[in-house]
Amino acid sequence: MRKDDAASTNILRRDQSLAEQQAGLVAAIKAKPNVVELRVHLAQLSMLTGNWTRAVAQLQTAATLAASAIPMAQMYREAIRCEIQREKIFAGELAPQTIGQPEPWFATLSQSLASRGKDNALADELMQQAFEAAPATAFVLDETPVDWLADADSRLGPICEIILKGQYYWLPFDHIQRLELEAPNDLRDLVWLPGRLTLRNGGQHVVLIPSRYPRSYGLDDERLALASLTRWEEIGADAYAGHGQRSWVSNVDDHAFLAVRALQRADEDGAEDAPGTDESTTDE
Repeated sequence: MRKDDAASTNILRRDQSLAEQQAGLVAAIKAKPNVVELRVHLAQLSMLTGNWTRAVAQLQTAATLAASAIPMAQMYREAIRCEIQREKIFAGELAPQTIGQPEPWFATLSQSLASRGKDNALADELMQQAFEAAPATAFVLDETPVDWLADADSRLGPICEIILKGQYYWLPFDHIQRLELEAPNDLRDLVWLPGRLTLRNGGQHVVLIPSRYPRSYGLDDERLALASLTRWEEIGADAYAGHGQRSWVSNVDDHAFLAVRALQRADEDGAEDAPGTDESTTDE
């Protein structure tokens, strides 16, 4: 529904808080309940503030009012379900899943996350073991060659979070051949950015990638919810958790996620025998 979205669904008022803007939309919807654009706008603001129940309700209503809203509503209902699962994973309540057979270091990093907040010394030890075992992969990030790339959040490091076919996965950067990311265009892109992923075995998939770190809403600075700021919290020995916009780090620099348009593996030969990348389908 990107091309069909009315411009009003992307308006963000800088003179009002997100809560005030949502309250104004609720009043507008009461006066004009059949205006799809109002429903979509409220859904997107609700995504920014983590009001998942309201966001889903508004998406469902928008889909009943206009057939053109159905694909978008379905995609982002799935994204919200994945985001709730993601929050539980980072709270240590669930274990992350990957595509194909995980390498041993993947389980070590997952165990580190599960231990975080309960036994930080163990979490730090497991984190370092995973980081040392994970392969360093050279990429060209936009036009910049880098020897290695990682998420700046210590809970993730060599992992790229993706939503693929309505499922949330931890995907090792080493399994990526190419990742193309759209430029942010809608408010919902500040929560999940659409992209096209090519795995090392050649499989191509439409994906969403979380633009923000988990639970970046309801904090003291709304720029975190709007993915226009990144803030770091020390969670262990040389370990940091992010709030706000995702940040990738390389041997060259820090890279604000929403500014990245393309990531290309430096070697062009692909890897048909790449571990854990047994899917070879193409999503259209």
